[in-house]
Amino acid sequence: MSHVGVPRGTVRKRRSLALLTAGVLTIPALAGCSSDGEETSRGVPQDIAPAARQAVADGSTVNWAVDALPATFNAFQADADNATTRITQALLPTLFPMDESGQPKLNPDYLESAKIIEREPKQVVLYKLDQQAVWSDGREIGAPDFVAQWRALRGKDSAFWTARNSGYERIDKIERGADDLQVRVTFSKPYADWRSLFSPLYPKEITGTPDAFNDGARTTLKNTAGPFVLRGVSKSKGTVTLARNPRWWGDKAKLDTLVFRAVAPEDRTEALADGTVDVADIDAATADRITLARRDRGNNGQPLAHGPGSETTPAAALRSWALAHGSDEEAAEIAQAAREKNRTAVVAYTAEQKALRDVAVRKSLEPAYTQLALNGESGPLADDRVRRAVARALDREELARTVLGPLGLPAKPLGSHLALEGQPGYKDGSGALGDQNTKEAQALLADAGWTRGGAAQPPKDTKAGSEAEKKGDEEGEGDKSAEEDGSDAGDTKSEKAEQDAEKKAEKDGEGSAAEREKADRASEDSAASRDEGLYIVGQDDKPGSHAPAQAVSTGGAFAVHVLAPARTAAGQSAALLRQAGALGEDGAVAAQDKQPGGAAGAYAPVGTAAPAPAAAKGQLGKDGKALTLRFVLPSGPGSQSLRSVGDKIAVMLEKIGIGTEIIKVPDESYFKDHVASGVYDLALYSWPATAYPATDGRPIYAKPEPATDGSLLVEQNYTRVGTDHIDQLFDQAAAELDEKAARELMKQADARIWAAAGSIPLFQRPQLVAVDKKLANVGAFGFAAPRYQDIGFKNRQAAGSSADRKK
Repeated sequence: MSHVGVPRGTVRKRRSLALLTAGVLTIPALAGCSSDGEETSRGVPQDIAPAARQAVADGSTVNWAVDALPATFNAFQADADNATTRITQALLPTLFPMDESGQPKLNPDYLESAKIIEREPKQVVLYKLDQQAVWSDGREIGAPDFVAQWRALRGKDSAFWTARNSGYERIDKIERGADDLQVRVTFSKPYADWRSLFSPLYPKEITGTPDAFNDGARTTLKNTAGPFVLRGVSKSKGTVTLARNPRWWGDKAKLDTLVFRAVAPEDRTEALADGTVDVADIDAATADRITLARRDRGNNGQPLAHGPGSETTPAAALRSWALAHGSDEEAAEIAQAAREKNRTAVVAYTAEQKALRDVAVRKSLEPAYTQLALNGESGPLADDRVRRAVARALDREELARTVLGPLGLPAKPLGSHLALEGQPGYKDGSGALGDQNTKEAQALLADAGWTRGGAAQPPKDTKAGSEAEKKGDEEGEGDKSAEEDGSDAGDTKSEKAEQDAEKKAEKDGEGSAAEREKADRASEDSAASRDEGLYIVGQDDKPGSHAPAQAVSTGGAFAVHVLAPARTAAGQSAALLRQAGALGEDGAVAAQDKQPGGAAGAYAPVGTAAPAPAAAKGQLGKDGKALTLRFVLPSGPGSQSLRSVGDKIAVMLEKIGIGTEIIKVPDESYFKDHVASGVYDLALYSWPATAYPATDGRPIYAKPEPATDGSLLVEQNYTRVGTDHIDQLFDQAAAELDEKAARELMKQADARIWAAAGSIPLFQRPQLVAVDKKLANVGAFGFAAPRYQDIGFKNRQAAGSSADRKK
């Protein structure tokens, strides 16, 4: 099941372009990191009903729900999606799949070994292939397949329509080793993430020519090398059918056939109940129905206390009966039709609930995280003080509880942009920005010039006509001149901001419980009224609507203006980064530099008065404009939890004087037309986890660069917030062959991403999978890739498998 807010097809896919997650200086970690070294806590384990292979029956068929048939079977093309990934994992070699802890692990079905054998003068990796590894046509997997894929993906031949080339462009040559089972790969420059390459590995028949690569692999895969082969695709039935591979040399697949069936998320409850599918990603509402079905198993035929008609009171039922049997024929006919409709719905719901008793919900945390993105290209959020104020207004624990708590999953906020909890290298770096603190957030806004009553004040020094234009031109020239001399000025202001912040020592005050309750009620009332008057894109008769910004496509980039931050904002940002100088190699903060809640640069200068609570005294403004941010959210039925999080964020921001205009847009246009195009101030979307943050993270957090045509190349950094220093850390980590050193560089980069406050990680997403309870080795996989050859029905119950169920 796809999730709104996750860029389509971003699992190891063109993260070198503009899945959303993304230098050469060696520096210590930024202030505020929560602890030295890596976190020792473990992630949530997978839930797949594991069983030994001898306990799984041979034969039968499993139907697995996907959102839609894949647009292509070529995982390296731009329109590859989750269905592409899911299916190709069962058909093609993955040399280093992720294990349960999110680390790449050598796949013994294809490799005897793979390691770096030379570091100087160039890095050389030697792959030793399993001697039984063959394509489905009988040809050995070998160096020609590696060479063809490298040439197709290295980016030198534009005839190949490829969506990514990360790592392949670093390869200097590929050659046969001592025998046909050895492949030597020589790199032109060091590449730490070499394990990410050649997965999936396609046969040379597909990657050898542009025509085969561009078109031949879109609709079929004639030559494969996995536990299954592609039997056929039926667009009319919406199915992709895989069959057991007779040439597979590894553990024999337990299933005869594996069918991937296109089923819309809203239709999956019915599909699970009637046996159309056996495995399906589901939402919380469907999970609740399955839980209720299993709970009601022993109700001895009593009417269900939920579902259609369950909320009808005795008085309402009596009135309905009276109307249906009354003397008013017209009213009686209407009442009888309504009662019959309700009876039919109750019967159908009861039957579905009975069938759902044979379905189990398996849950874990998905290898992906949800973030709040702050568009720093223009408007109030171009000022990093405003972005930091937004971040420090958020109670991330409450937001995590909103989504994960009802599901019984650990409701813990995520502390890293570049690793998930349980992965090697995970460390909570949120301290670089600071904890939730309303007073500090308000002080940051005040320092940025946003005050109560500022919306009613005209811009300072406003003059009419050509005189005002002349003044504006002079100021523009002054800004340009200041930018040219910005190095010295920036350092001076950064030092002053740092010194001011170091003097700050008073602890956060807390208002009385009564005042907080009053403010909460005021915020909730305001949020409710805001929801009633919601502006929906497309309904242009709504008052106060924003005209959407126009983005010009320029070969994958968007033509947008580049706005430099105000000089004061730049000084604030520099103050954050300069804290690195006060740290040791282990990331510890010097005693004299410690401050409550985060790094010094995350604070407004000493003496800046915090404005009065906005919930009680009104919205902030500046130069005649109210501080209001466009908050774009998807409107579809499967996005309810995302909207709930958005509503809570709006209330939290209102308490510090920031207004939000919530704009609900169709799911299908949410990402492409708003997030990627930059037509938003705030947005919620997700990035998938990766075992290769130096490669996959860089395009997400890379500093946008202006192109020669005036457009802004954002790659995948849709917040438009980045720094040269962050880029340098990514580059250095990508070339660092010492894994421990590379992880330390990534921790430093993560701390600086937190400090920039363009992306605020909230929580790891829940993973809910409905599975026929007789199935083993399938469900919520967490980080790990499925072992398709082990999936099947448990021995004792195999006779009741889906092959025998009503379709």
